[in-house]
Parts: sequence; C-alpha cells; structure tokens
Amino acid sequence: MGRAAAGRARRSRRGSATTASPGAGSRGGRGKKAGGSRTEPGEKEAAPGPDAFDLGAQSGRWAAFRERHRLSCEEAARLLLDAFEYRGLVKHTGGCHCGAIRFEVWASADLHVFNCNCSICTKKQNRHFIVPASRFKLLKGADNLTTYTFNTHRAQHTFCKTCGVQSFYTPRSNPDGYGIAPHCLDEGTVHSIVTEDINGKEWEKAMKEHKTIRDILFHSQN
Repeated sequence: MGRAAAGRARRSRRGSATTASPGAGSRGGRGKKAGGSRTEPGEKEAAPGPDAFDLGAQSGRWAAFRERHRLSCEEAARLLLDAFEYRGLVKHTGGCHCGAIRFEVWASADLHVFNCNCSICTKKQNRHFIVPASRFKLLKGADNLTTYTFNTHRAQHTFCKTCGVQSFYTPRSNPDGYGIAPHCLDEGTVHSIVTEDINGKEWEKAMKEHKTIRDILFHSQN
C-alpha cells in the first residue's frame, strides 16, 4: 500500500471511531434522568413536581411526614395549608334529615348564631351562623337542592327536595358566604352556642346599626 493510501485509511479509521462515539455513549447511559434512573426508548421524561421544590433543612421532615401518614405531596400540602389558614377553627360536618345533602364547614367550636325575626326566618325558625364561602364545601347533593327567593331575591333559601330541610342557605347580609344551621351539624364538634337576636323586620336599619353583622360583612369581603 502506498503512503497516500495508508494515510487515507488511517484518517478513515479515525473518522469511524469519532462518529461511533456518540452512539456508544447513548448505549452506555441511554437518556439518563436526574438521579440516575434511565429513560426507556419512547418514554417521556416526567415534568418536575412539587417534590422538586427546595425544602432546605425541612426536606427530611417532609419526607418522613408523608411516609408516616401515607400522603401524596398534594394531600400533605393541603393539610399544611388548612392548618395555617383555618387555625383556631374546627371542621364541622352536617346535612339534611334524609342524608341527600352533606357538607363540611370550617368554623369556631364556639358558634355565634343569629336569630332573625324577619317573615321567612320566623316561619322556618332560621337560626344560623355565617361563614365565608371559602370555608364551606358541599360534599354531595347539589342536584337534590331547590331554592326559594322573594322580595330582593338576594337571599337564596336552599333546601333538600326530598326531606325539605334547610341545612344551609345564602343570606342577604352575606351573599358571598353561607348561613349554616347549627342544629343540622353532626354531634361532637360544637363546644358552645351563643344566640343573638337580629331585627330582620327592619333589615336595612339592622345592617347599619348591628356591629356583629358589620364585622362579618367586613371580614367576608376582605
């Protein structure tokens, strides 16, 4: 073989080794994910989830907490947020008589209940405590509710189609909240009840003069 031919052969062999190198690398560590696990051909790499957040020195406690209680990251985060946002409150559950309507509500164990003397509240003995909508969750029965309105139609008097019980409603004073019937709560979470009369016969005047209602209006709108 002449010198020129030998030089061409050596260059060709070097070129083959160079082009083979990436393929060899992919065979040796094909698409490795972060943390050393491998991605199989055609498998998409998972997007970083909440676990990817830097928890710093609390990462060990977070992992142990989830493992101990067998919680997903979302479930553990919800417990943490509930504990912070609803501190000082308890979770009450309740519903109508037949069980078609069920709900949960975060409120104090010591309830401040309003006893209104307007025409409809007198007829149905509508004693209730008020919570923002964010603290109320209807668990079941949305399709089994019916609503009665009158006058301004701002108050939504919802009740069960089957048994007729009103366990909660949307009050005129707090259209962005709920009025909950304390007598429709399950036993075991209420510590005490204080009842306060409201002059619903003179509703506009009562709303202007009543400090408790004004405070509830302020807190529910902020």
